[in-house]
Amino acid sequence: MIKHKMLMCAMLGISLGMSPAIFAKLTEAEAVALVKKAYIFGYPVVDSYRIQYSYFVNQNNPEYKGAWNELHNVARVFTPKDVAIQTPNSDTPYSFVGADLRTEPLVLSVPKIDDKRYYSIQFIDMYTHNFAYVGSRATGNEAGHFLLVGPAWKGTKPANIKQVIRSESDLAFLLYRTQLFSDKDIENVKKIQSQYKVTPLSQFQGTKVPKAAPKINFLTPLTVEQQKTSPEFFNVLNFALQYANVHPSEKAMLKEFEQIGIKPGQKFELSKLDPVIQAAIPKGMEKAWQDALAYKASEVDTGEISAADGFGTRKFLQGRYLDRMLSAAYGIYGNSKEEALYPAYFVDAGGKPLDGNNKYQLTFPKGQLPPVKSFWSLTMYKLPESLLYDNELNRYLINSSITNQLVKNKDGSVTLYLQNATPDAKLKANWLPAPKGPFISIMRLYWPEQAALNGSWKEPKLIKVNP
Repeated sequence: MIKHKMLMCAMLGISLGMSPAIFAKLTEAEAVALVKKAYIFGYPVVDSYRIQYSYFVNQNNPEYKGAWNELHNVARVFTPKDVAIQTPNSDTPYSFVGADLRTEPLVLSVPKIDDKRYYSIQFIDMYTHNFAYVGSRATGNEAGHFLLVGPAWKGTKPANIKQVIRSESDLAFLLYRTQLFSDKDIENVKKIQSQYKVTPLSQFQGTKVPKAAPKINFLTPLTVEQQKTSPEFFNVLNFALQYANVHPSEKAMLKEFEQIGIKPGQKFELSKLDPVIQAAIPKGMEKAWQDALAYKASEVDTGEISAADGFGTRKFLQGRYLDRMLSAAYGIYGNSKEEALYPAYFVDAGGKPLDGNNKYQLTFPKGQLPPVKSFWSLTMYKLPESLLYDNELNRYLINSSITNQLVKNKDGSVTLYLQNATPDAKLKANWLPAPKGPFISIMRLYWPEQAALNGSWKEPKLIKVNP
């Protein structure tokens, strides 16, 4: 972890344990370094805002779910038609809440759920920190009420509330996952989803409704591609940060960012900046991506660190902004490690990028399927979009619910086949169809056993088997 943190800080151009310097006038090199640093810090905020806008603001977007502070159930798993979130889970039907906590808290009510069925509510702030969980692992499967409050709330916990959960940002995102055992199980999932409730605190208690917070005039976000190069990125960042609340540990850094026009709630005006800074904006953004991709190649692709190291609480991340950016770029809203692990296949065992025109095998030795208290899966994603791949089987993943359908080898091991070409008929049950071209595959271990968490179980290598 020390090596990991030192490398990340070196790439960001900052020193451990030192406050950032403030310059009267930036040189070109200083300006580029500061833009890079601000971009890496802000990328998860801007990309998350893009998704929230499509889900809860833009009613013309096919991804639109509905209004803020209401529960929106999707009684199906994700398919290739779902394009807002990169590397989406296709294991569990989702429910969504966009929480605006400026006016008053929300009461989240959950029903009693059978102990054999996994469910979770993931609480995500505007920085993409996972700041809390409710569900099978975190709180159990009993019924209960939970109070979600904003940073300014100063009330006391009502008697019938199990837990008060505080968001550090005014806006938050709640992701519900409800386990689906099979296609025939969907009606049971619908019944559970219908019992999830979200209620403003005043309505829950039967008290006077407080004065509503000012209406937000939401800024139109950028596309994923535009976020990589457009200076408008920093205008969206300024807009979103006014609802994110600057954390005490980051006040000095945000003060430093003011030199390049980053001020929460103010318009980012490129033309009014010093020419040195104007020239540094595209260079700093490009340098951020160069550093991110180099870090991914040297640390994530080689297995030095997990692809899930950018998901977690603020305390867990400890200022590892490059990890947070990478995780947002390749799989935003991933779970914290204790909730789910994400062994990722970006390259094969030889370190080469994956391509569906090749043939790959993933073999689990006898008795060594992923160790989980809930379930595991392996999902296919086409590149560069990092979205589910539409195929003739409508099969986007292989998971533990179909373990008994998988063909075993003579020694009891199980081999999965990742390729575009249809394998022999007897192996088709173990086939995960790949696109004709680049892809990645992500394994998910929900509620991982200690063996997975401490590294005594390791995911198998993906072996290229072309003649």
